[in-house]
Amino acid sequence: MRSAVVVGAQGVIGRYIVEKFAALPDWQVVGLSRRRGADGPSVRHIAVDLLDPADVAAKLKGLADATHVFFAAFQPGSGPAADYAKNIVANRDLLVNSVSAVDAASSRLERVVLVTGTKYYGSHLGPFKTPAREDDPRHAGANYYFDQIDWLTGFQIGRRWSWTELRPQTLCGFAPGTAMSIVLVIAVYAAMRKELGLPLAFPGKAWRTLYQVTESTLLAEAALWAATDARCTNQAYNITNGDYFRWQHVWPKIADAFDMPVGEPQPHSLVHFMADKAPLWDAMVKKHGLQPYRFDEIVAWPFGDYVFNCDWDVMTNVTKSRLHGFHAVVDSEEMFVRLLGRFRAERIVP
Repeated sequence: MRSAVVVGAQGVIGRYIVEKFAALPDWQVVGLSRRRGADGPSVRHIAVDLLDPADVAAKLKGLADATHVFFAAFQPGSGPAADYAKNIVANRDLLVNSVSAVDAASSRLERVVLVTGTKYYGSHLGPFKTPAREDDPRHAGANYYFDQIDWLTGFQIGRRWSWTELRPQTLCGFAPGTAMSIVLVIAVYAAMRKELGLPLAFPGKAWRTLYQVTESTLLAEAALWAATDARCTNQAYNITNGDYFRWQHVWPKIADAFDMPVGEPQPHSLVHFMADKAPLWDAMVKKHGLQPYRFDEIVAWPFGDYVFNCDWDVMTNVTKSRLHGFHAVVDSEEMFVRLLGRFRAERIVP
């Protein structure tokens, strides 16, 4: 029996890793997050302040059976999402506190899987070398991914366990309260435009540029591969759906999924557009019998502004992961339609 400790278990990455490993017959899962999740036959959750070393040490000291750590926690900064990579101290300390505590508690630890992202290449700063490869040089300036991987690789030296770094791009899943869920941004934006009788107009400048995403379920599959394949020892991998797309081709399919007409692109700030829309959302929840998520917890609009205004190609090369044994792919256009349909069916949006 192996034991997975998932750090950030309620997020758009962590909750899917928990679900994936809890369904396997030879794994037990411990989820760590600020909000305590629901326990199950092979899952238990621990509510912990990962930025408080004393709280972490006290609550994780019993994890003597931990064999794997999956780090997917994230602390956004203030302001535009493109600046989140500058929030170094908090994001470094989340990793340091959790991994240090599990390392101290368990003599069975085998591997730490760290989830970073393509901001490693400067994808948030402007045009960069594409498709980006894992051995490309780092961009100039601050980036907490650099601090995380530098600390982890240094801390691991001489220890019994190894590490693997996964670099996805724009996770697509369902996780209310996270700052990094673009499908929820699209779903709520479309639903509110429809409620107002407006066509679905693309809100940014990235209408024609190439883009890529990673479905959360695919990343969970990659986490299992990264945790158990010997070829992944002390390696970094780009993990995406395996395809590229342009929003101009996907957007009409998204509009069809909501039974809406497509409008001409209208670049505008979602943060500003949504600033006064909480009463509208509350009325929609009541009118359509939606799940009772608050407007301020279901979507982070700065992330939408960031994604929809990357008017440069965002592409990474996934050849290395394929050569090392990970072959899962997802059709991104089909994924958007499928996930949006699921959100409507589950009454997250009407």
